[in-house]
Amino acid sequence: MNLDLAGKTALVTASTAGIGYAIAEGLAKVGATVWVNGRTQARVDAALDKLKSAVPQAQLEGIAADLATAEGARLVTAALPTVDVLVNNLGGLGGIMKPFDRLEDADWHTIFEVNVVSAVRMTQAFLPAMRQRNWGRIVYISSESGVQIPPEMVPYGVAKAGVIALARGVAETLVGTGITVNSVLPGPTLSEVFDNMAKRLGKSREEIAKEWIEKRRSTSLIWRFTSTEEVANMVVYVCSPAASGTHGANLRVEGGVIKSAF
Repeated sequence: MNLDLAGKTALVTASTAGIGYAIAEGLAKVGATVWVNGRTQARVDAALDKLKSAVPQAQLEGIAADLATAEGARLVTAALPTVDVLVNNLGGLGGIMKPFDRLEDADWHTIFEVNVVSAVRMTQAFLPAMRQRNWGRIVYISSESGVQIPPEMVPYGVAKAGVIALARGVAETLVGTGITVNSVLPGPTLSEVFDNMAKRLGKSREEIAKEWIEKRRSTSLIWRFTSTEEVANMVVYVCSPAASGTHGANLRVEGGVIKSAF
């Protein structure tokens, strides 16, 4: 299986920790020159140091910018005019956790800016050069929450459903080209988010994960959280030459949480 991305340049948004960092590490291991992105220079520098230790031969660059903003997008595209591989990993709740009936218009705008509009900006910036080269890989990190909308995170689920639709829509504009576009749907994943939650609640990450599966994701078939590396493995594959026949798909790495075969 040919996973070699030597000579290719990859940008992974929001890649200083969690799933994004694991994806950056995976792409570096298969030879890509990887650009790491985070909101602050300190986090970018720390991630680069960690990556250099993990993958000594890695070709790495970093750019600090908040891609939930138009200015952040301009900073990145000014520093990096073209990429071969774009992984739109930025996402989340934007710090908003409210019951549905207390959500305001600004909350919806914030969550869509973080999850959907940021990915639109990056895609529009880098797709033209991919078209000229007739080769590229674009991956959108969505979530199982985009299929089974969680009642405690309705706007997040709606935004992630939008990410799935965005990936398919962009793929439809690239019929017959050498560019592939796909979405990847993680489920509950052991990442920095849950480490922080464990510290806040005074529990271990294992306790938090067990309670989350039992109370919120009991449809899981693996009955555990996935690891960031398991999600990254799917992304690295779909970015590789080996995945040239995978286009317009939503690819699950959610442990069977979605209770559907289709």
